[in-house]
Amino acid sequence: MCAPAELGKDDFTIEKDETVYDGFFKMYKLQLRHKTFAGEWIPTINRELFHRGEAAAAILYDPKRHLIGLIEQFRVGALESEYGPWCLETVAGMMEEGETPEGLIRRELEEEAGITHTDVRHISSYYSSPGGCSEKIHLYCALCDLEGKGGLYGLAEENEDIRFAVYNAEDVFSTMFAGRTNNAATLIGLQWIQFNQKALQAEAE
Repeated sequence: MCAPAELGKDDFTIEKDETVYDGFFKMYKLQLRHKTFAGEWIPTINRELFHRGEAAAAILYDPKRHLIGLIEQFRVGALESEYGPWCLETVAGMMEEGETPEGLIRRELEEEAGITHTDVRHISSYYSSPGGCSEKIHLYCALCDLEGKGGLYGLAEENEDIRFAVYNAEDVFSTMFAGRTNNAATLIGLQWIQFNQKALQAEAE
């Protein structure tokens, strides 16, 4: 087990917090100081913080048939990808006020993949890019029947154009580090399935 953190919430101070952009996402400019590992305080520094809030994501797995479900949609952050900006990824969405991570991912599973009956298992909660972004992702595995599943989904009012498809798990595993599953939530979810597949398959029998 990793050692507990020596420094915590009492070891930094925000001297100024300015909102520099307030749209679908937010950008803050902060002036702050924090304590060093040697016990001193650094001079005031400027940092920009891209605020995205919390999100939930789920990798879909059918342990009886060894199938994986992935969605495909346009992603502006992948415009420069050698594979193009249509990524293969987990079902995911941003958390709304008053919503729980599990409630959110169950809603997104229905909206983006038409999946309503599933056993949702929590994998991990992590910060996607803590060097400058506040986004926290709650990652799940959605265990479900994927036989015959697939189709086009998404909310028209949000301009979503989502294709949900089902793949042989071994085919996905063989290309997951050199293809369009080139995003953190998907790779972490696929690795978790690889590590736990035998137990999940035995449980499903």
